[in-house]
Amino acid sequence: MRIALDAMGSDNHPVPDVEGAVLASKTYGVTVVLVGDQSTIKRELQKHDTIGLPLEIVHANQVVDMDDKPAQVTREKPESSIHVGMGLVEDGQADAFVSMGNTGAVLAIATLQKLKRIRGVHRPALSSIVPFVGKHVILADIGANVDCKAEWLHQFAQMGSIYARQALHYANPKIALLSNGEEEGKGYSLIHETIPLLLADDSLHYVGNIEPKEVVHGGADVVISDGFVGNIFVKSLEAMGMALFDGIKGEIMATQRGKLGGLLLKPTFRSVYKKFDPFEIGGAPLLGINGVVIIGHGRSNAKAIQNAIRQAKFAVEGDVVEAIKDGINNRSV
Repeated sequence: MRIALDAMGSDNHPVPDVEGAVLASKTYGVTVVLVGDQSTIKRELQKHDTIGLPLEIVHANQVVDMDDKPAQVTREKPESSIHVGMGLVEDGQADAFVSMGNTGAVLAIATLQKLKRIRGVHRPALSSIVPFVGKHVILADIGANVDCKAEWLHQFAQMGSIYARQALHYANPKIALLSNGEEEGKGYSLIHETIPLLLADDSLHYVGNIEPKEVVHGGADVVISDGFVGNIFVKSLEAMGMALFDGIKGEIMATQRGKLGGLLLKPTFRSVYKKFDPFEIGGAPLLGINGVVIIGHGRSNAKAIQNAIRQAKFAVEGDVVEAIKDGINNRSV
């Protein structure tokens, strides 16, 4: 298996990108193709023991910055590491593409220039895989589509369900609509219009509306929303998690007794943090694209990049793209 990695994607590229590639190659035995400035990548690889590892470099002349506008990138940076890496998938030279870079640019290049949408897919869905109470929950959409139609949310549910089965091995994933109440009468017009479509689709295990408090308690395996609501939900989770851990740390460090208690509880805190650490997931799929594309966070460290490559491996092994093609085109949507 060959996985192309945008080595110029993270905020601190290529340091964590290269280290993550080395870790993934060692751990999973996949060939990682590092895409970016060849001389920079080579210098960084020299810091690691890479003897016998299936690592390759493909040069790319341009780098997409985090503040670059997607439309501008598609026109003015055709030789970027995102273009070149995704082109490897398009040409069959790689099985998947992983990037911690500019999400909007990855979405635009994948949709408009390289891999394109799967036939029958209305809109691709940007997803997130979030760890809650010992399980992983797929959230879609989290920002690609701000204004949605009911038919789009229906497809997000179909694609999320397929990914949960094929890549995460959930036998019968529970699907729910993110809303402000569990009752069918709650929510806005888009929710009301989507519910009948989900109820009528016997391929889905639809369990109804779900509130945020039930999401974090594992009430569903796949949670669907429009990109505006989903983006706010994900960012709120991240902000609350950081605030909570910062608050606990501040209280512990405020007194000597607190410091002593914190020292005793340090292994427990570390264990809890690991269960909710997004870097343990690394990245999530762009659903509906004619190829495996995994997108992670710009602030990712080497562990996150290693795990994003693992997500790509799962998606390839699960033949997710072909399953979505079959699922979408064999159903009335």
